[in-house]
Amino acid sequence: MIRLQSTPLNTVKDAQTRLQLAIGVEFGTLPPYLYALYSIRPGTNAAARKNLLAIALQEMIHMCLDCNVLNAIGGNPVIQVQPYPGPLPGDIGPDHTPLSLHLLPFSPDAMQQGMNIEEPEDKPDFPVRETLALAAVPTAVTIGQFYRELDDFLKTLPSTAWTPNRNQISDDQFFAGQIFPIDSYDDAHKAITEIISEGEGTQSGTTHDPLDFQSEVAHFFRFGEIFHDRILTKSNDPQGYAFGPDKFGVDWNGACPAITDPGTHDFSHEPPSAQAAQKACNQAFTNLIDTLQRGVSGTAGALGEAVQAMFALRMAALHAFTVPLADPTKVAGPAFLYQPHPTGGAV
Repeated sequence: MIRLQSTPLNTVKDAQTRLQLAIGVEFGTLPPYLYALYSIRPGTNAAARKNLLAIALQEMIHMCLDCNVLNAIGGNPVIQVQPYPGPLPGDIGPDHTPLSLHLLPFSPDAMQQGMNIEEPEDKPDFPVRETLALAAVPTAVTIGQFYRELDDFLKTLPSTAWTPNRNQISDDQFFAGQIFPIDSYDDAHKAITEIISEGEGTQSGTTHDPLDFQSEVAHFFRFGEIFHDRILTKSNDPQGYAFGPDKFGVDWNGACPAITDPGTHDFSHEPPSAQAAQKACNQAFTNLIDTLQRGVSGTAGALGEAVQAMFALRMAALHAFTVPLADPTKVAGPAFLYQPHPTGGAV
């Protein structure tokens, strides 16, 4: 579960700081999710691949919506890159002990990490048919609470605090109908509601609905389907849902034998082909960051360039997962390292 320090919101500057933190959290989840996704061997785990891809795309949409809100109230979004292993921005974890995220290949551990990130405020104890349920986690401030407090404060702002059409990311190049301009509190409220819903579902009283506003399974439960290898199904249980009994179709042997956290690995002793694969991944990731930054800063057409950069990163990552290391039983996926050119451009 993401637990973020709940600091009071008293000024527009406070809201801008929290939105920048939210942007960092949304973008910071992408490398772990993509590492797990891209490490799945071709021809295996089609359902799991579909779940992970949907989650990753929605995290990108969430980041863009956060940027639109921040731009609308006078802030300037910054796409920040973090190391792995390392904590997401903000106080994360029980008793402010940071939750350190890792780049893990497709595995139960990677899915458990995803659930730790996306866990709802009041996690429903859905039964798991023919497998163990998750252990309880201490209650603390979740990402949902974090966004709700932000929403409550934004509601108090006068209309003059909002600047329509300021550096807004549009959906005319990608994510049609899912990214929209933020010109007022009503727009921001819609965006925040969708972000919370897609991550953890919705809740009314003590009843938790694992479906989001589009009637799709929310992120926490998508990870749960893979982790438990059970399809989330409506049931007669008091909670209304259960994992199973039908299998989801997970083959943990369908993962590439990838190392964990390649950013901490010394590639100087690896074959030239492995070094070249990492260089290509770093170049693609750096280009993605640079184009995203232009996009969230108001450069027309930059989001389309960022989408192309995402595809280039995908191709570089998929190739890296096929290149053996000095230990021929191991491979390394993308380290997601940002390496700008000394002159300021991408390498």
